[in-house]
Amino acid sequence: MYRTFCLMAICLGLVCAPLAYGQDAADKPARKRPTRTRDVVFVPTPHDVVAKMLELAQVKKTDLVYDLGCGDGRIVIAAAKKYGCKAVGFDIDPVRVEEAQANVKKNKVEHLVTIEHEDIFTLDLSPANVITLYLLPSLNVKLIPQLEKLRPGSRIVSHDFDMRGVKPDKVVNLSSNDNGISHTIYLWTTPLKKEAPGENE
Repeated sequence: MYRTFCLMAICLGLVCAPLAYGQDAADKPARKRPTRTRDVVFVPTPHDVVAKMLELAQVKKTDLVYDLGCGDGRIVIAAAKKYGCKAVGFDIDPVRVEEAQANVKKNKVEHLVTIEHEDIFTLDLSPANVITLYLLPSLNVKLIPQLEKLRPGSRIVSHDFDMRGVKPDKVVNLSSNDNGISHTIYLWTTPLKKEAPGENE
């Protein structure tokens, strides 16, 4: 009888253990890889423009920087190297993700920077307090509902493109030494300041 009970307990243990693990895994499902195509063609931000964006955002060591559409990873790498902060780059293009990850390793900032293959429009941005962008104006506008969930005092900087309907705190023009072209950098802080209808028309 005792032997039968032990055998039953062992069998139940063998059966139940995988079920328990399976239940834990179900509680935390892995994120699905994005399936839609990229919204913009990758055009790298000149390095001196990157430096000015981070300066304008007043990045500190305690900040968490998110770069939405990170391309080759240069913004998050620059933030980590200059300010010692943690940074995450997100891109929907697996080729860019692979390139950015290689650049992170090359610059030896793996302890501070991670690169994720994600659709930026599905992300919870609230853990970050600095957001960097180089997207089209329509895509900046599409991000507004997510950006409005950032903590007060969070900074958003965009290379070349504004965010229709939202007042920037600062607009800076910079002639890049890298390519000789004039660039515009926009800074917003949260909570976002909405423009009155027709204010800039």
